[in-house]
Amino acid sequence: MARQADPVFCPLGLDGVLVRFSRVLTPETNATAHAFCDRAKTAAIKGVTELASSLTSVRIVFDPDLTDRQSVTAALRELLDDLQSADTSARRLWHVPVAFSPAHAPQLAEAAKLAGLTPDQAVAEITGSVVRVLAIGFAPGQPYLGLMPAHWDVPRQSDLTPSVPRGALVTAVRQLIIFAADTPTGWRQIGQSAFSVWRPDSATPFALEPGDAVQFSAVSDDTLRDLQANTDTNGGARCEVLR
Repeated sequence: MARQADPVFCPLGLDGVLVRFSRVLTPETNATAHAFCDRAKTAAIKGVTELASSLTSVRIVFDPDLTDRQSVTAALRELLDDLQSADTSARRLWHVPVAFSPAHAPQLAEAAKLAGLTPDQAVAEITGSVVRVLAIGFAPGQPYLGLMPAHWDVPRQSDLTPSVPRGALVTAVRQLIIFAADTPTGWRQIGQSAFSVWRPDSATPFALEPGDAVQFSAVSDDTLRDLQANTDTNGGARCEVLR
């Protein structure tokens, strides 16, 4: 992995440091943030209690009774050189079935038109792409996936859709999201899965992790109903371990 520009170290509250690698989201800056977060976890820096990566930055929380911001920041800076040799390939590839019929993708035609595609072309591009989990956020376990090709840089809606269901596949700004719960949104619904990204009763409540890869497959409405009825398969999603 090529070395990115030196990150900015920002104080965050009384017990945090934000390491920001860029103000612009790119696959490279996102991968760098994930690699740095992984490296910091492995380093087990004294007093650090929590680490979380976002689209282009990493939040580090420390216990002020055990350390201070200066010591944590110094330890974090020592980790930067290791990023040049970091493996940023996905550890896991998730295969997720999605229904794209009008009944389950009410705004697919609209989103496709904004991307300069027909609905069939849009589905072909979505299912033909392997996207990465850029970040987890907004709701527990909810993934921001991307990046889709540049013509998928479609804006959010000016108004909110009152509610889309859990497992809905939505899109905006070159990203896809699988919703963790029924929720209002300004993103356009382009599909429906039976995949639960948030499983509060599971030993691993978040199904996906930052850096995972995801590929969608198109299924019929009948298949989706079967997957929704069979709660033992988590929507037919299959996890392939890559490394």
